[in-house]
Amino acid sequence: MVPNFQNEPMIDFSVPEARQAMEAAITRVRGELGREYPLIIGGQPIWTQERLRSINPSETSEVVGQVAKASRREAEQALEAAWAAFPAWSGLPAQARASVLFKAAAIMRRRKLELVAWVVLEAAKTWDEAVGDVNEAIDFLEYYGREAIRLAQPHPLVPFPGEANEAFSIPLGAGVVIPPWNFPLAILTGMAAGPVAAGNTVVLKPASATPVIGAKFMEVMAEAGLPPGVINFVPGSGSEIGDFLVAHPRTRFISFTGSMEVGLRINELAAKPQEGQIWIKRVVAEMGGKDAIIVDETADLDAAADGIVASAFGYQGQKCSACSRAILVEAVYDEMLERIVQRTQALRVGPAEAYESQMAAVIDQAAYEKILNFIEIGKGEGRLLTGGRPGDPRGYYIEPTIFADVPSRARIAQEEIFGPVLACIRAKDFDEALRIANDTVYGLTGSVYSRDRARLERARREFHVGNLYFNRKCTGSLVGVHPFGGFNLSGTDAKTGSPEYLLNFLQTKVVSERL
Repeated sequence: MVPNFQNEPMIDFSVPEARQAMEAAITRVRGELGREYPLIIGGQPIWTQERLRSINPSETSEVVGQVAKASRREAEQALEAAWAAFPAWSGLPAQARASVLFKAAAIMRRRKLELVAWVVLEAAKTWDEAVGDVNEAIDFLEYYGREAIRLAQPHPLVPFPGEANEAFSIPLGAGVVIPPWNFPLAILTGMAAGPVAAGNTVVLKPASATPVIGAKFMEVMAEAGLPPGVINFVPGSGSEIGDFLVAHPRTRFISFTGSMEVGLRINELAAKPQEGQIWIKRVVAEMGGKDAIIVDETADLDAAADGIVASAFGYQGQKCSACSRAILVEAVYDEMLERIVQRTQALRVGPAEAYESQMAAVIDQAAYEKILNFIEIGKGEGRLLTGGRPGDPRGYYIEPTIFADVPSRARIAQEEIFGPVLACIRAKDFDEALRIANDTVYGLTGSVYSRDRARLERARREFHVGNLYFNRKCTGSLVGVHPFGGFNLSGTDAKTGSPEYLLNFLQTKVVSERL
């Protein structure tokens, strides 16, 4: 019997032994930097001429690794390998498929500090953020394994005299998984493990900024006994192989997490039938947010300031759930600004590998330039309270930045920046705050700090986001606890870490026999 699901616990680095173990893991992993990693197609390593070069955002002179880069030729091979593996994998009992995921979770648990170190060095996540990333990966494996077993049971039907009727779920086939770099192990694992648990096979194209962590994931799955071809690993250019795989007539489904622009392009490409295509492709997409935290005059202002700063600047604001708008009612506006700025200026910015760092570098040069450009735009749209400058030139550092008096329709209040930039917006009252919060094309996460029960209940009904939090930060969803996914142009609301998620990769078959 499979025990009930429980979320993986955090590591308390205030304990000296834990801190020393983490430092030792970083040292060990640093000794492996610069290695080369192949594509994995049909279980076989494949080397190509070109490489994707991964660097440490905190120290750009440091090469984390080089990963073979796939062309359309290898992408085609990977899709063929996925279809070749599909009959045997889909034919296994759900319990057998789940067992592979449970073993992979156990391996990740044993290798946790090593994997955390890779996330620290390749993605520039501070220690706690990196542990949360690895924990979530483990949670996805454990949770989706259990869900696969549950969904394998026949569906309940209404009895009908003279007939034997049954309904059951079957997998879709081979699909394409395109995860983001900001949760390089967690989201990659969840996006690959979900369809695989349901009996599908996948072509996995990891984010170009964090391909080494993707290679480590493949090592774990191979060690867990995943059959060859069930997951095929093809790092490469989105414009070259991403579009090719999305449009391919043999691609059955696409699972994507990333920007709204790319997500909409994928949806458009997938919607157009290709010659030889015999199905409507399923698209599961999570496409970002412009998330708001509302604070009214009844709120615990210290708790609200803590939640805003944690949500805005955790992982340098590079979460789709990050708070990028603080909507503060007039009565507490100035007081809240003071509290938020004070806490932000106290944040320790430095290399992700340093225990004391609370913020590190943004992911790469393109992100660095984009964020600095938005800061310049913000200087013309609001009042700069703190930050606004580049940091240590040895990495992609940007100071945590806060603008006040930002109009609700300003660019920095409407466009996803994906960096450590917070727009503070003044609202006359709670009514106006709620209107401003909903005035966006996105609808991913939000939070309300208030002691007024009537207002919280109104927000429950009217604040239109997929994940809404009361009197807590708007980041940090947990698998099984906070099923995650957004409304509007934030995506398809597939709700990762929920009982419904695997249904995106299943179809229902009904068999009726006359007696």
